[in-house]
Amino acid sequence: MKTRTLVLCEDQWHPVETVRRGLGTLSGQEFEFEFLADGSRWSSSAMKSFPLVILAKANHICASNQSAWLTAETQMAFRSFVREGGGLMLLHAGTCYKDLSEMCGVTGGAFLSHPNQCAVTVEPKAGHPLAAGVNLFTETDEHYFMSFDATEADVFVWSHSEHGKQPAGWTRKEGSGRVCALTPGHNLEVWLNPEFQKLLSNALRWTARLN
Repeated sequence: MKTRTLVLCEDQWHPVETVRRGLGTLSGQEFEFEFLADGSRWSSSAMKSFPLVILAKANHICASNQSAWLTAETQMAFRSFVREGGGLMLLHAGTCYKDLSEMCGVTGGAFLSHPNQCAVTVEPKAGHPLAAGVNLFTETDEHYFMSFDATEADVFVWSHSEHGKQPAGWTRKEGSGRVCALTPGHNLEVWLNPEFQKLLSNALRWTARLN
């Protein structure tokens, strides 16, 4: 049986098509993706009907409306979702919630800034289960610099560029649920890189409790 997965995506800087195409090779295998690009249509009750949620958008309703879709009150729904056994996967823009403390508590880290796009090398942690079969690779990307609570998260991939080194993928658990974050992925070329595809597959399977 495929895992029903809600994909929350699209904001001013991150088009839905990048996420849709980036997940395309994984669709039809173990996951059934349902895309929601309009944040005003999100509800906590509907989210609870999915065992796995991918958050791949900043706090904009959609590309044409930069109003916040997630508020100080509604962010609590994500902590409840995870504590009750849900899987939450954060991809690139899905880490852009540094001003929402409850979300930062759930995710274990948040986007702070990035330099101009540059060559970013993604380095999986040798021996880590989520890095199994994944080789180091380099693509042009936004190198995300993060606020990160290392005491509560298990890093399985790092990113390097001329600007420094950052955690680029980590996991944490809360209650009965699982949280996983991957920060690369501004450009479609990153998503379609075969090594990133393997990394993404490993991460999604762990978050959904498929391995």
